[in-house]
Amino acid sequence: SYTTDTKSREENKKTLESLHSLSVDITKIRRLKEWVLLQDVAYVKEVAGILQEMGADETTVANIIERCPEAILHTPAEINSQRALWQLVCQNEKQLIKLIEQFPDSFFTTDYQQNQKANILFFQELGLKNNIITRFLTSAPNIFYNPVEKNKNVIETLQRNYLNLGGSEANMKIWILKLLSQNPFILLNTSTAIQENLEFLQKNDFTDQEVLQLLSKLKGFIFQLNSTTMQKSMLFSKNIFKCSDQELKQLVLKCPALLYYSVPVLEERLEGLLKEGISIAQIRETPTVLELTTQIVQYRIKKLSALGYDIKSGNLESLNGTKKDFEVTYGKIQSKKERPIFNPVAPLHIED
Repeated sequence: SYTTDTKSREENKKTLESLHSLSVDITKIRRLKEWVLLQDVAYVKEVAGILQEMGADETTVANIIERCPEAILHTPAEINSQRALWQLVCQNEKQLIKLIEQFPDSFFTTDYQQNQKANILFFQELGLKNNIITRFLTSAPNIFYNPVEKNKNVIETLQRNYLNLGGSEANMKIWILKLLSQNPFILLNTSTAIQENLEFLQKNDFTDQEVLQLLSKLKGFIFQLNSTTMQKSMLFSKNIFKCSDQELKQLVLKCPALLYYSVPVLEERLEGLLKEGISIAQIRETPTVLELTTQIVQYRIKKLSALGYDIKSGNLESLNGTKKDFEVTYGKIQSKKERPIFNPVAPLHIED
């Protein structure tokens, strides 16, 4: 337990000297986490030694300490344990040091080592590839802090529901692994919340097949919602699009964002589209346009308008998709516009 009371304490001279000898920018640490410099005990040289042993050069070591100053408060034993743990999924130490440099905070959280190890082994048993597990360790480290039983429980709930909804035993493993790799944060939910959300969809007349379809389309985000927000979003869409329950269901299947985004988000995006002269009828025809932020929509409309493409009378499909998808669409419209009406090199058939 480190103290953060900075008033009556002085910076540890030994720590400062050690950091200085490693060319660490101490002003950065003062600005970021000065309390680290006030601790009586720090393991600057030892931590640097372990990182260098793994292949880090002086600049890399300084960079890691500047970005995550509390690294120097961990004992060499803690860091070596963490190193052994991450080596379970890293190809080699070169990859490991690269990850530590990019995500030092994730690596230097050593309080949950037993849970981390149990979860790494569980994910490997489940069939997740090591490169996916390293991605989880760096971008979603808190799923490893859960006791492994909690994560197992969530996975079992998902598997049970998948089969109950008509999914096949043969496809279940692929489905679970895909869901997890798309959104590992589903593990932060409780089994009860997952169950309640699925029941909400069934109560709203989505068939088992449709619920399965939504789960795959939503990449697991549905498990981070609750029935109250979903109900509000659906009611908002029903009023805006003036549609029946059956029509609303079809719109949601076409664009799960109508279920996922809160009313304020949907309102803001709708308003942005209407300001651009787009009609409710057009949005209803292509609801997936609501998955885009207002800024993205404005940027894309501007680009298409420069080509003389009128979005008000055109199809909103041209706005849709990822950045890559849009660039392909834009390129097609551009080349169509630039293509000559006749082929200048073709021979002209003129009668004598």
